[in-house]
Amino acid sequence: MKGPLFYSKILLFGEYGIIKDSKGLSIPYNFFKGALKSKNKDSEAAKKSNASLRAFAEYLKDLQQKDHELVTFDLEALNKDVAGGMYFDSSIPQGYGVGSSGALVAAIYDKYAIEKITVLENLTRDKLLKLKTIFGKMESFFHGKSSGLDPLNSYLSLPILINSQDNIESTSIPSQNLDGKGAVFLLDSGSTGETAPMVHLFMEQMKHEGFRAMLKDQFIKHTDACVEDFINGNVKSLFGNLKQLSHVVLDNFKPMIPVEFHKLWKQGIDTNDYYLKLCGSGGGGYILGFTEDINKAKKALKGYNLEVVYNF
Repeated sequence: MKGPLFYSKILLFGEYGIIKDSKGLSIPYNFFKGALKSKNKDSEAAKKSNASLRAFAEYLKDLQQKDHELVTFDLEALNKDVAGGMYFDSSIPQGYGVGSSGALVAAIYDKYAIEKITVLENLTRDKLLKLKTIFGKMESFFHGKSSGLDPLNSYLSLPILINSQDNIESTSIPSQNLDGKGAVFLLDSGSTGETAPMVHLFMEQMKHEGFRAMLKDQFIKHTDACVEDFINGNVKSLFGNLKQLSHVVLDNFKPMIPVEFHKLWKQGIDTNDYYLKLCGSGGGGYILGFTEDINKAKKALKGYNLEVVYNF
């Protein structure tokens, strides 16, 4: 048994803001992927994954009992496959902000959900929201609280535009200019990040009026502008807004940025060679970078591992 492939995702814009109804834009990233398998199940990684799936299957049983009108699974088939050693074979790094648990959730829903919403049908806003709700509840097993966007992106393999928490749609983004100098890239921080503690930290900050005002007046304002610019291909305006957003994050989200990257972050803003932003919840994993000239950025970030994900 080898299931279909599910890909990682990148939330280009909207980290933290989407909790408070900012816009967001999430795109599939096909470089990393995962699939359910039951062959070659004796490796340590396969055994670890299988143990996690066993616990997940128990969680889904509880979820179904509590919310059977939302989703039901073929638990018998799932438990049988898990007992047979099934595991999730994935190249998606965990704790890197590219949706490792999202791909797993999408794979389990795809294979075991009864009366599932499929990618082939007319995906109305209601269906997308229902999928997002189901995925959010499923992924909460891994994160404590999940928006459901990562699995949704992985399941549909389409860019998703988040207008607000209850208004999402699949969207198209400008096709890449492979000869272009401009790029979106991933910068490897060299350490993993944990989502739950970072989100907890954010929620604690939200208790302060000043932080809430900054979020609304600066962070969400620039995030929304970046989303509009990116979708409409307004590159010049996009980089102006990115610079502002990068600045706001450096000033107000320092705990989410690994300490050794504070200087590098500021250097990008000061030189305009590149702008950095959080990829997912931060704390480690990947950092997202945007540049109008990838060669300049590579020179400025010499010695760091850069992975280009999109060309302007």
